[in-house]
Amino acid sequence: MLLIYIKLLMTAVFWGGTFIAGRMLAGSVTPFAAAFFRFVFASGFLFVIVMRRKEKIVPRDRWQLLSVILLGMTGVFAYNALFFNGLKLVTAGRASIIIANNPIVISVLAALFFRETLSPVKIAGILISVSGAVVAISGGHPLALFSGGFGVGEFMIFGCVLSWAAYTLLGKRVMSTLSPLTATLNAAVVGVLALVIPACLEGMPGAAPGYTLTDWISLAYLGLFGTVLGFVWYYEAVRAIGPSRASLFINFVPISAICLGHMILDEPLTPSLLVGAILVVSGVTLNHLPTAGMPRLGSRQAT
Repeated sequence: MLLIYIKLLMTAVFWGGTFIAGRMLAGSVTPFAAAFFRFVFASGFLFVIVMRRKEKIVPRDRWQLLSVILLGMTGVFAYNALFFNGLKLVTAGRASIIIANNPIVISVLAALFFRETLSPVKIAGILISVSGAVVAISGGHPLALFSGGFGVGEFMIFGCVLSWAAYTLLGKRVMSTLSPLTATLNAAVVGVLALVIPACLEGMPGAAPGYTLTDWISLAYLGLFGTVLGFVWYYEAVRAIGPSRASLFINFVPISAICLGHMILDEPLTPSLLVGAILVVSGVTLNHLPTAGMPRLGSRQAT
């Protein structure tokens, strides 16, 4: 079980690194093209791994086929489409605080649809962890993130939250018959097929020959670390400890992004990052405490 938590932490680091890779691609690779090549690389890496492990690649029946199509359309296509277009209208910090609501949405939906238990202690842990992400992202001024109203861009970013929640919860059901590796491979392939048309409309075929070595390295990072290892390890955790607990580690992503930004892009570290990190760690720890005998939301025995 310790290995699962280590993988979740590493997943948060890898996903934090995707923000750095994305910044390095900004201005030279268009959003849909970046998403397309990310999942082209991911599909290639995953195919090699699945073949070496001799796992079944093609879904065995219509239900599995429909399931992996939904995975690809939610966690790959819809998430990327909403994310990149939303960022045209809202700042990265404002988008990050909306996305930080992922654990709350996933936990509530998991309790409603999968009967996962939510005790008051777990709810407190979720709220504390999200608060830590807010403090880290906002530089210690969380209220400033909520100024300016809630417009189209904000709705798009919140759509990212719903897309990832759907991807996570669908994955829990899909992995009753498919391995995390096979599920991720099929979702990535569906995503590639869905992304190729908007990428071409952005001019990707003509622009790709002009990409620099740094661009291709960044795209390969997004494919291998941000997708193959990140998605597969995340799904392994969903299957092992449940969507609610696994999703809570997403709050480490903005913290890791800030740390990597300091190390790679020489961006400043602030005291709010330390406070935010402490709150996130505290919330995650609280969420994993034993809850025997406590009232639970979503439990059949709850009153």
